[in-house]
Amino acid sequence: MKVWRNARLATLSPRLPGLGVVEDGAVAADGERIAYAGPAADAPQGEVIDCEGRWITPGLIDCHTHLVHAGDRAHEFELRLAGASYEEIARAGGGIASTVAAVRAASEAELVAASRPRLEALVAEGVTTVEVKSGYGLTLEDELKQLRAARTLGDRASIVTSFLGAHALPPEFAGNPDAYIDLVCERMMPAVADQRLADAVDAFCEGIGFTPAQTRRVFEAARRHGLPVKIHAEQLSNLNGAALAAEFGALSADHLEHLDEAGVAAMARAGTAAVLLPGAFYFLRDSRVPPVEALRAAGVPMAVATDCNPGTSPLTSPLLAMNMAATLFRLTVDECLAGVTRNAAKALGLADTVGTLEAGKVCDLAVWDIERPAELVYRMGFNPLHARVWRGQ
Repeated sequence: MKVWRNARLATLSPRLPGLGVVEDGAVAADGERIAYAGPAADAPQGEVIDCEGRWITPGLIDCHTHLVHAGDRAHEFELRLAGASYEEIARAGGGIASTVAAVRAASEAELVAASRPRLEALVAEGVTTVEVKSGYGLTLEDELKQLRAARTLGDRASIVTSFLGAHALPPEFAGNPDAYIDLVCERMMPAVADQRLADAVDAFCEGIGFTPAQTRRVFEAARRHGLPVKIHAEQLSNLNGAALAAEFGALSADHLEHLDEAGVAAMARAGTAAVLLPGAFYFLRDSRVPPVEALRAAGVPMAVATDCNPGTSPLTSPLLAMNMAATLFRLTVDECLAGVTRNAAKALGLADTVGTLEAGKVCDLAVWDIERPAELVYRMGFNPLHARVWRGQ
């Protein structure tokens, strides 16, 4: 039994107000699981780790990334600075299509090697669980290659994978998106499910992505294979994708800048989490913020993630993502911290496993050199992580 003592805890327990603070707290772990989290006076005996008054939070969770990819798109950044829009670049063969070409040309080992530095940047800021999407291969073998590469990274953090075959139309299917969706549903999805390479299925429902009807087909195929769904929705326009996903009991709907009241209500009824991605909002110089007040009023859990990807959010800092969520979207400190712990776990279907400091959960901890939790949101370019504990180690 390991016991972290002389600590202040932000347990994020939903049974406690705010951040679930315990001023004189302790966390005890029996192997990989938390055996106790609460007042130090009631903690069990064991090997003591003295935290010297530091704060302990749950290990951070990055619940929306495109971490596994090859190449970069710095040249597109230059084009946007010169006035080109994201849609214009995409329609000219850039955007997702350029990363698809790089991923197809890379071996699985090369994808792993290229992705490790990005993972290490997350780990260095206290991240213990990372969601990784496919969607840059867009052929059966290349999608499987991406998902296998993501699983390989599981030696440094808990990896959750999402099959995002419906991310963009590959060039070989130009003008025939329905035929590509046939491929996604009839060949890719069965192979991904049979090989147990995905924990969920995602889709990009957008004008430059796929229509609601095509997205529905993807979700119906996911249901047949027993896989939960997620969605990229309402980022550039309102196609009512979030409400569609809620019909299927989606784990999350992500982006949501153009989400309307009907979509908020549908998510609230379904228990679908909202994943806010301020990195993409900032990088694309967007001006329409997600309807945070409406989500808050409806009780929709709000997660915050990096959206780490080469084209629209080359961000590998959950700490900066929290600052952006606070300054750009007006989330509170408590909402930001819940967004990268408890609510991020819900967005991945892992609320019973990680995201809070509670007995029975996996012992994923972040120990911080701070005086108050607000510092994790307030400061920029500052990493006060003292120690990261993953699965009790």
